[in-house]
Amino acid sequence: MRIVVSDASCLIDLRKVSLLEPFLRLPYECLIPDTLFDEELLKFSAAQKKSLLRGGLKVVELPGAGVLRAREIVRDFPHLSIHDGFAFALAESRPGCILLTGDGTLRAFARRRKIEVHGVLWVIDELGVHKISTAGILHAALRAMAKDPTVRLPAHELAAYLKRYAGG
Repeated sequence: MRIVVSDASCLIDLRKVSLLEPFLRLPYECLIPDTLFDEELLKFSAAQKKSLLRGGLKVVELPGAGVLRAREIVRDFPHLSIHDGFAFALAESRPGCILLTGDGTLRAFARRRKIEVHGVLWVIDELGVHKISTAGILHAALRAMAKDPTVRLPAHELAAYLKRYAGG
């Protein structure tokens, strides 16, 4: 089973449109660094966090070398946050994994380092491909994302996805 290392932004966006639990049913092992789980998912209640863990999300503590790697990344690339560094360091330590992030800078950095990287729109496709969510549910989620100013998706890609999942 492939591993998906997620940053907090994707989990937050999926939660807003009720796709977080379906995401965890995909055939991937889903990991998040412990610092992101503790510090970035602030609007998640204790019950919601427990539900994520029951759903299969694994919270991973980075070893000392991983923390040092995260700090090194942030020092060398100041546009990345320390939490971006933690997510990248965890992904880098798991060869062949997928990094799930909505952060453009982190995506570009990961691609340069030959780490497969995707975002929320990839999750939408995976939910459809694996028949976990219907096209109608996915279209409704995309419409909700389009209306939410805190969800930042490329407008042209979002428009294409809205067309793709319309009429479902």
